[in-house]
Amino acid sequence: MAEESLQNNFFDTEYLKADLKGRSVRGGAITIAAQWTRFCFQMASMIVLARLLTPQDFGLIAMVMVVTGFVTRFKDMGLSLATVQRAEINHAQISTLFWINLLLSFGLMLIAAALAPAITWFYGEPRLALITIALASGIFFGGLTIQHQALLRRQMRFGILAAIDIVSISIGIFAAIIAAWYGAGYWSLVIMQLSAAVTHAVAAWFACGWRPGLPVRGSGVRKMLAFGGYLTGYDLVNYFARNGDNLLIGKFWGAGQLGLYSKAYALLMLPIQQITTPVAAVAIPALSRLQNEPERYRTYYYRAISMIAFITMPLVAMLAALSDEVIVIVLGGQWAGASPIFKVLAFAAFFQPLVSTTVCVYVSLGQTKRMMYWGAIAVPIILLSFVVGLSWGALGVAISYTTCFLTIIMVPSLAFAFRYSPIRVVDFFRALSYPAIVATAIYCVTGIIRFCLGETRSGWILAWCCVAAGGIYIGSILCSRKVRGELMSLLAILKMSKKSPEF
Repeated sequence: MAEESLQNNFFDTEYLKADLKGRSVRGGAITIAAQWTRFCFQMASMIVLARLLTPQDFGLIAMVMVVTGFVTRFKDMGLSLATVQRAEINHAQISTLFWINLLLSFGLMLIAAALAPAITWFYGEPRLALITIALASGIFFGGLTIQHQALLRRQMRFGILAAIDIVSISIGIFAAIIAAWYGAGYWSLVIMQLSAAVTHAVAAWFACGWRPGLPVRGSGVRKMLAFGGYLTGYDLVNYFARNGDNLLIGKFWGAGQLGLYSKAYALLMLPIQQITTPVAAVAIPALSRLQNEPERYRTYYYRAISMIAFITMPLVAMLAALSDEVIVIVLGGQWAGASPIFKVLAFAAFFQPLVSTTVCVYVSLGQTKRMMYWGAIAVPIILLSFVVGLSWGALGVAISYTTCFLTIIMVPSLAFAFRYSPIRVVDFFRALSYPAIVATAIYCVTGIIRFCLGETRSGWILAWCCVAAGGIYIGSILCSRKVRGELMSLLAILKMSKKSPEF
């Protein structure tokens, strides 16, 4: 009886509404802190591995990840978010979903391994066969933890989730650096992926007390499967938009160009994801609890995107202005060719993290079918932009994609997502206006300082620009009563969180 009560504790969420804002802020703060800890580890590993390995080593892994990453999309089938979003669930439903995810993962592992000869033939690179087989084994370990993580996220236990991520990524990075130091080459990147996956699975089962029972027919998972199916449909078509550029560049321009492009994109998105990933992780369960309260839903969403914008927009602006210095300092001189790609992609990254929050709206309102429809419209346009720019190499692809996103995709994607929600496109951009002004000021001042310093060493240029950008950022906080008020509110809630054992 006690065991049954413990299992049921993972399903009830009604008590969360009593302090939803506080839980969201505390959870968001913990998750952001963990993300930045993870960012520091990843940045350190990037700096070290970029000097121990070559662009070709990273390019080989990127070639395989395009295919294995696509196969991996099927293992979840959107069932983790179905668990988070649904108002009421029970043990029989989640047990059934667990076994579905596990069987899918095992089957997909075999499929990915079987694709090794085809991947080798497509790229004309024999080393890819064993890399593909090795990376495929990681799919199974990912399937073991899907429902455990979903239950923790549903209960807004973000501190536990953060700890799991930090432990797994740390062990993966440590293993990769040791392997690269001893001359493992590109295999060190494979070792990083696999060791992180195994650690993540062990840690998730240890941290989550729920244990699956046998699958149950007629347990009521049909609607959850439909929800997850549409979400997976969107995820799959969107995967081509996210990875079609890597596929085409790798095929027609080789591992060297792909290594520069993929590393430029990864370096740009790495700091941004430290903000957007935890905010989305908190926002989806919180908005799901508010799906029947339009006014509170609207207020929560605008505050969330304002917070994201006030951090990511100034950061992207400074990175764009200092692309040469950032690339040389972080990756080294051999990666100088990634600098123009980095700068161009930064213009898309100025808005992209904010536009991606439409996923939170679709999922929290149970509108994954409409999200899949939008993906079917947008992805062919994005793929066409990759093809248009392909003749000019990786830089041409970056320019073509950025132009397409800003002029064709962005506004229609917002309008489609918000049509049956409490959110309006006009209010969305109004919420971003002040952060955009601050970011523009930082970009201009940083660019002027960089020009004036001329041939000064990259480290000094970066240091002076950071000081100037920091001054503008702090000044923007002091000049805005609304921003100061929100900041004080967040600090008050965070201070209270010290007394809360929930995270």
